[in-house]
Amino acid sequence: MKTWRVYLSGEIHTDWRERIEHGAADAGLPVHFDSAVTDHEASDDCGVEILGPEESNFWRDHKGAKVNAIRTRTLLSEADIVVVRFGDKYRQWNAAFDAGFASALGKSIIVLHEPALTHPLKEVDAAALAVAEDPDQVVDLLRYVIRGEL
Repeated sequence: MKTWRVYLSGEIHTDWRERIEHGAADAGLPVHFDSAVTDHEASDDCGVEILGPEESNFWRDHKGAKVNAIRTRTLLSEADIVVVRFGDKYRQWNAAFDAGFASALGKSIIVLHEPALTHPLKEVDAAALAVAEDPDQVVDLLRYVIRGEL
């Protein structure tokens, strides 16, 4: 039986990832989940912690973004499905970038957001194969795609 690789991209301030992971485990789905580093400080500081300090915040952020991109590019490239979550509190530029990158790679994309974000995310939604409003719908989508079960 195939183990599906699902990359979870997007906001880090709610438990949506855990809800999808637990739902998939409870359904017995053969899924391996990957994600960006969700520890905000570790993600921001990885470049300077590993490669040395920078005097300018621009170069500090630039270095960290490039180190994080090694992980993100690799895991997105290996994914069968990419789930991109947009929350309403923070601007998720990284999530939008991941959605565009996944689209360029021809990945199957599921977008997850509240109905209030439909208009601002219309281009991202248009690139997706499904648009869900809550993590339970994502689990249902995975169950159907993997097993053909409603």
